[in-house]
Amino acid sequence: MSDTMRAVRLHVLGDADALGIEHVQTPEPGRGELLVRVVAAAITREELEWPEGRLPAIPSYEFSGVVVALGPETAGGTVGAEVYALSSFERDGAAAEYIALPEAFAAPKPRALSHVETAALPLAALSAWQGLFEHGSLREGERVLIHGVGGVGAFAVQLARARGAYVIATTSVDKAGIARELGAEEVVDSASDAVGDQTEPVDLVFDTAGGARLARASEVVKTGGRVVSVATEPPPYPNRPDVDSRFFLVGPSREQLVEIANLADEGTPRPVVDEVFPLAEVRRAFERVSSRAHRGKVVLRVGGD
Repeated sequence: MSDTMRAVRLHVLGDADALGIEHVQTPEPGRGELLVRVVAAAITREELEWPEGRLPAIPSYEFSGVVVALGPETAGGTVGAEVYALSSFERDGAAAEYIALPEAFAAPKPRALSHVETAALPLAALSAWQGLFEHGSLREGERVLIHGVGGVGAFAVQLARARGAYVIATTSVDKAGIARELGAEEVVDSASDAVGDQTEPVDLVFDTAGGARLARASEVVKTGGRVVSVATEPPPYPNRPDVDSRFFLVGPSREQLVEIANLADEGTPRPVVDEVFPLAEVRRAFERVSSRAHRGKVVLRVGGD
């Protein structure tokens, strides 16, 4: 392993044209950390705005790869193990040949998925998991309304159905078939002004879209129900003081990724990969993820499987 590595580096906040491939120092794993050779790393449209105050920065915060070294005081890491993770948003990401990260963030890679497919899981799947189960307390047999079936929403539909919930999704008419294929029992047109008139009250609204649908979420929630958004802070619902509403930011979790991997090995959730680019074509990759034409996750292939 060389002392230096190839890495994508961002020099101007939010500017994909300011991305370039550079040779930088290979990180060393610190106490309780792993050094992982990155095989595939996924990217997110807004992420070039995130490293405020710490430029230049390496983008991509979700990846799949192989452990190549252990830092001091690691608990159970194994060199050669295939792992995947959501890394910290406060340090350099995975659009590089190697990444060092806390062992507590990395989980065994799903056996049924390739590294490219696995890299498409962590950010959206953890957002869905945490929104539904950690913040939304969704239980078997409950009714959940999921606003949007894009990246996070698609995983939310699949995970809620796997938990045994009754799933209703709002989406555009042209995506209704996709929502049903993912597991939604009911699909409501997202352009509708009165979702509550088209379905029975629900225990939980999980919002991935914001806007008017979130503003009216309380209209479809049962007494004592919950509204959780990963898009934006829910507005006040002055006529519904019984509703528990909250906004959250996704965070890394090895334990949750272990559960997600187990489900993925059983066939749910299924990641959707839009297009794969080599590391050298990172600018094209960010152009693709910013286009309305893309469907699913855009992934950078960094190393060989």
